[in-house]
Amino acid sequence: MGGVKRSIIKMATFTGSMAPVLVLWLAMSLSGTWAVDKGNFKTCDQSAFCKRQRALKPGDSPYRALLETMELTNTRLTLQLINDNNKVRLLLELYRLQGNMTRVKINELKPLKPRFEVPDVLITEPSTEPLSLLSQDENGVVLSLGTESQRVIISARPFRLDIMEGPEVLMSLNSRGLLAFEHLRMRKDTFSYKVTSTVASKEEEEKVDGMWEETFKSHSDSKPNGPSAISLDFSLPGVEHVYGIPEHADTLRLKTTDNGDPYRLYNLDVFQYELYNPMALYGAVPVMLAHKAQRTTGIFWLNAAETWVDISSNTAGKTVFGKMLDYVQGSSETPQTDVRWISESGIIDVFIMLGPTPKDVFSQYASLTGTQSFPPLAAVGYHQCRWNYNDQEDVASVDAGFDEHDIPYDYIWLDIEHTDGKRYFTWDSHKFASPKEMLQALEDKKRKMVAIVDPHIKVDSNYKIHNEIRNKGFYIKNKDGGDYEGWCWPGSAGYPDFTRPDMRAWWASMFAYDQYEGTAENLYTWNDMNEPSVFNGPEVTMHKDAVHGAWEHRDVHNLYGLYVQMATAEGQIQRSGGVERPFVLTRAFFAGSQRYGAVWTGDNAAEWDHLKVSIPMCLSLGLVGISFCGADVGGFFKSPSTELLVRWYQTGAYQPFFRAHAHLDTPRREPWLFGPENTALIRDVVRQRYTLLPYWYQQFYHAYRTGEPIMRPLWVEYPQDPATFALDDEFLIGKDLLVHPVTEEGARGVTAYLPGKDQVWFDVHTFQKHNGAQSLYIPVTMSSIPVFQRGGSIIPRKMRVRRSSSCMTHDPYTLYVALNLQRTAEGELYIDDGHTFNYEKKEFIHRRLSFAKNMLSSVNLATDAEFSTGSWIERIVILGASKPSKVTLKTADGQESQLEFDFDASMSVLTLRKPGVNAGLDWNVMLQ
Repeated sequence: MGGVKRSIIKMATFTGSMAPVLVLWLAMSLSGTWAVDKGNFKTCDQSAFCKRQRALKPGDSPYRALLETMELTNTRLTLQLINDNNKVRLLLELYRLQGNMTRVKINELKPLKPRFEVPDVLITEPSTEPLSLLSQDENGVVLSLGTESQRVIISARPFRLDIMEGPEVLMSLNSRGLLAFEHLRMRKDTFSYKVTSTVASKEEEEKVDGMWEETFKSHSDSKPNGPSAISLDFSLPGVEHVYGIPEHADTLRLKTTDNGDPYRLYNLDVFQYELYNPMALYGAVPVMLAHKAQRTTGIFWLNAAETWVDISSNTAGKTVFGKMLDYVQGSSETPQTDVRWISESGIIDVFIMLGPTPKDVFSQYASLTGTQSFPPLAAVGYHQCRWNYNDQEDVASVDAGFDEHDIPYDYIWLDIEHTDGKRYFTWDSHKFASPKEMLQALEDKKRKMVAIVDPHIKVDSNYKIHNEIRNKGFYIKNKDGGDYEGWCWPGSAGYPDFTRPDMRAWWASMFAYDQYEGTAENLYTWNDMNEPSVFNGPEVTMHKDAVHGAWEHRDVHNLYGLYVQMATAEGQIQRSGGVERPFVLTRAFFAGSQRYGAVWTGDNAAEWDHLKVSIPMCLSLGLVGISFCGADVGGFFKSPSTELLVRWYQTGAYQPFFRAHAHLDTPRREPWLFGPENTALIRDVVRQRYTLLPYWYQQFYHAYRTGEPIMRPLWVEYPQDPATFALDDEFLIGKDLLVHPVTEEGARGVTAYLPGKDQVWFDVHTFQKHNGAQSLYIPVTMSSIPVFQRGGSIIPRKMRVRRSSSCMTHDPYTLYVALNLQRTAEGELYIDDGHTFNYEKKEFIHRRLSFAKNMLSSVNLATDAEFSTGSWIERIVILGASKPSKVTLKTADGQESQLEFDFDASMSVLTLRKPGVNAGLDWNVMLQ
């Protein structure tokens, strides 16, 4: 939930003390249509620095490298660049990093004052490896990147940097001459390059260009530091597919931006966002992946200011016929994608990840910013949310409804109405008079709750949280030095300065059980509105000239949400003495947010296109490290048809974060309110989620260990198959499950692409076998969710679904063994206590399951780990099997026993009954 134009009801709670002008403004806002008011948000033309930078056209760069200033040490190369137009010097630093990465930093050689460099995002200062000089003349230098064939070429005039492997250029920087660095200057300094030749005087030029002041609608930005924008272009030869830079409501494959605005990265509370455009949304991860059949690379632009990304391509817009014509005529133009990054302030600090495989890029990025935090198992279950569950009775009744209709769930959520007048860390004393009793009632059923804690704090001298923050001087300041105040849900609100470690430590301490009254171990947290959202601010966010210590808000804006979630997660960990894993959902995020919890796609709508776009939105997030992603099931705004609601449950059940949520003004939509038929359909797919929890949990463990996405595009596993490069209506979970949700209204069938030339895929519902490398038409009914298990995989499930994941802890496993054409299969089984950090102390079970030569075996993958489980193997289902004459189980102590089995000859499915062996032990099963 977020945004300004929510509901008159909500606003009425604080209009009493509001300025009449604001009431009028809100009323006008609220009465409008339910769609984004684009006029509230800037285009590139309305963002002075973007307009200025975009006015620079490709050509010869004014920058040249001063080779005589080059210094090469064991860890880095430094070199001065000079802008021949204004004689301002820059300092280039080049590092070769461990793991096939290169880091390029460019700053002013002698800035008037320090320029902002992003802290707290990198998990450690990256390890360097030696660079060596291969050759040098007056035109440039050639450096080796370790391996014989990999090198960096720095050309002097104009400055350009190429990274090569053998004869192939992997990436070029400033090859189009778009490096720009607006140096800090005194106000009287002259503008260094003319943007337009028609401007009469320097004074007018400054005014026209918004260099020292800028207005948008009724808001002015004072820009005390003047212009400070930076820009750099990257060329990617041979590349036609680029991905990433979330968050945008757009296709997985990024589009070219020549005929419109660049993609914008600037965390904003966008009411009812539009689909398929490059407008900014709630989060920003400045990471782009480029993929072609031979190689995957990545660019991580470490900058937290407002950023725009332009993409152009020499093959964009060419029809298939045009491309064929090129081929027939022997046109030798290599496809190429050019990318240009433009940021408002800070420095150029870019990490070039050279792959070469998709998984290499994931591990390179993870080595910089960390991996997805490993959530408690319960958080991977189903979440029931709404703005708002009204009171304790409502919570109890919804909870009972799930039991009555035999639908499992793990978390019920409370939105902002649960508080005392939007004062976070409090409860409404009438509606939630005894929160501890409510939490205990949930705990008795092994269920949990999430309550919202937003980062805008009601200005009220009777409110402890506000008083403490004000007294400690922890609020963000306005440009004049007073506490910054803006309007949000509580009315007038202050915004804590989460960039301060002491503020974050204090915030974390507020989650202690003796501070946050009425809380218990099964209460977790949701951070919303943390872009930050400021209803009466420019673009519904904070003024850029607000002050965080030595820095302006413009420098740190995209970090704010990350810091809020970081401090909240730390608070949850501390309250348990460091024992329990946190669960925190955030709306705003940045690079590194994966370390602190989950994200969702914000305030979507109950429309088919919003269901469709949830897939590429989560895929894009997974590619840049944020795996724990989901969308509001059913759509936040408006009311879904029953068909859309069912299809959304079927899609959401196969996405990492599975939560239903709805707006205050929508009719109730708990899963049992749409007639017995639809209740049964929803129940069935929620139960599918719960049977698959062992596999999901294993994927989360794998993401935590490797940085690989959980929900992933097909090209990640089939990088040489061009048919997969732009697919975003289907996806893989890990590498073994392929899901093609039904996202069209009234669909009678879907066409799924099954990848892999020598691959087979088994329909998980019917066990029908299909060959890979084909587009398969699948007839569907309302109960269909096309899901396929890869031949060659083994997937564990728990078939006894109970009311919550914790109730299933000791339940037995069923192993689904899908054989490939070589009649082999492999999988894993991961088990721990599901909620503590004890896995870090090697308290877990991690086993390799493998089938080969008619023998299925379980062996220990972590011999130094120790954990015991009450779960056992209840059943083994082998797909693509032939009929054995007998089946023998052999346990670790050498005992042998015969197993009963059934064989379905029509489907080649062999079912082995009750092996009965403990899931944590060594065993094998022999088919004879």
